[in-house]
Amino acid sequence: MWHEFKTRRFFKNREKQKIITAIEQAEKLTSGEIRVHVESKVGKDVIGRAQEVFENLGMTNTALHDGVLIYLAIKDRKFAIIGDSGIDQAVPSGFWDDTKEKMQALFKKGKFADGVCLGIELTGKHLAQYFPYQSGDVNELSNEISMGK
Repeated sequence: MWHEFKTRRFFKNREKQKIITAIEQAEKLTSGEIRVHVESKVGKDVIGRAQEVFENLGMTNTALHDGVLIYLAIKDRKFAIIGDSGIDQAVPSGFWDDTKEKMQALFKKGKFADGVCLGIELTGKHLAQYFPYQSGDVNELSNEISMGK
């Protein structure tokens, strides 16, 4: 219970709103869907856990398979950015490396909300190259931050 409370309090309300606004702005550039998930601990395999959360959030159900998850395990100090199969097939290998490096630089300074917002902004710009916004595009996934234990 304590971990869940601590996780829910990781971002202040204004930071949560800043992140949600960043998602809304990024999704104006792309048909891609962006989610952020925060939990306390991941264990060893951050990518495996991010994939599990991705599926649990229903992110594999988008029409173009163009969902992206920014996953953070705050106590373990680990994070991952993963995309759905449509993105993986369209983008070059190492596509997320630059975004992760820039986010990590802000995380090291304790600027977690700023790092997440930068990651969202860069994700939107990168995805726009492969999945541009289409007229009539529907927001298929919630822009709210999901929380785990």
